[in-house]
Amino acid sequence: MLTPLIAQIGADQRDSDDVALQKMILIGVVLASAVAAALWGLVYIAVGAPNAGAIPAVYSVLSLGNTVLFSMYPRYQIYRFTQLMLILLLPWLMAIILGGFHNSSAVILWSTLCPLGALVVHDLRAASRWFWAFLILLASTAFLQSFGDSAALPSSMITFFYVLNIGCVLSLVFAMLYYFVDKKNRLQERSEMLLLNILPIEISNILKGEYRTIADQYDEASILFADVVQFTPLARSMSPMELVGLLDEVFMCFDLLVEKYQLEKIKTIGDCYMVVAGVPRPRADHAHALARLALEMQACVAERDFRGRRLTFRIGMNSGPVVAGIIGRKKFIYDLWGDAVNMASRMESYGQSEAIQITQATYQLIKDDFVCETRGTIDVKGSGEMEVWHILGERPNGLKYLPGMAA
Repeated sequence: MLTPLIAQIGADQRDSDDVALQKMILIGVVLASAVAAALWGLVYIAVGAPNAGAIPAVYSVLSLGNTVLFSMYPRYQIYRFTQLMLILLLPWLMAIILGGFHNSSAVILWSTLCPLGALVVHDLRAASRWFWAFLILLASTAFLQSFGDSAALPSSMITFFYVLNIGCVLSLVFAMLYYFVDKKNRLQERSEMLLLNILPIEISNILKGEYRTIADQYDEASILFADVVQFTPLARSMSPMELVGLLDEVFMCFDLLVEKYQLEKIKTIGDCYMVVAGVPRPRADHAHALARLALEMQACVAERDFRGRRLTFRIGMNSGPVVAGIIGRKKFIYDLWGDAVNMASRMESYGQSEAIQITQATYQLIKDDFVCETRGTIDVKGSGEMEVWHILGERPNGLKYLPGMAA
């Protein structure tokens, strides 16, 4: 494939994806045009029009030489300007020498690659300037065509070149735009995937349509916090890169579980992992789904080593109303606010190692379907004495909690 080779010409590690794409398209058009120009020149010389044949031959030499220089000294702005100028002027000059539009078989169509190409490899303002320059040359052809040799080519050859000029120019334009649109779509897909890894799709769609503060009230939601036990001593015993690699491995495991249960990961804060159910997509089973996630997170950590180390987590859950949205204008994240969020965080920080601690609000929602054990009451800062429970597991299908059964 020629594409990887073309991509190396004038490549710069500092190039953005857009600039790299522009370079590839421009170089591809230049190389294709240079080959076509060489063939055009040979044909014109063979049929007795050496002056006309010299122009595409000169274009071919200049374009290839300029591309070689660009590969050695990658000055993209200079290369782009000189190539667009060659594409604009030389077909026009050839049309004048051959005696105008008809006798040149509309060879000036090749000049349209200049403004059309500028739309792809430059900006809109520059493309507009190139387009006006093309229109001026097009108009001047009507006044200057009498200086050419109107009898240089037979009618059959003129018709032949009509077919070639129209067909080849349209083919190059189509190929250029097809490649550009295809690559743009791929880059857009990558951008969309990156955005969806940061924000829920509903929020992403709103921000793409309008730029505003987003805040929504959700009356029923469940929030989970999970935190590594004895993280500070662990961090002291590892290098920064080892620590980040360890957390990445753990959180990737959690991410897969979040995706499995179609929940919304909110963020990680150091070694803390935060998830919500029922936001931004309301669901009646928010507490149940989050409880199942918590049990699988617990099992995931218990069953494997991470970078040769055994980890334990505290997990806390609470249910209640929350406000969710985005505030600020830069580096924004989708976040949650409200007493229910604060209490879920307290359940984690006041919890025990390898335990899933929940509030009464969550317990009331899941007690019929999950085996829960009371821990009694604990003194929670800012809230006083609170009764809390630990989730031990999910009840077998069909086995519901009845008065007198173990909770």
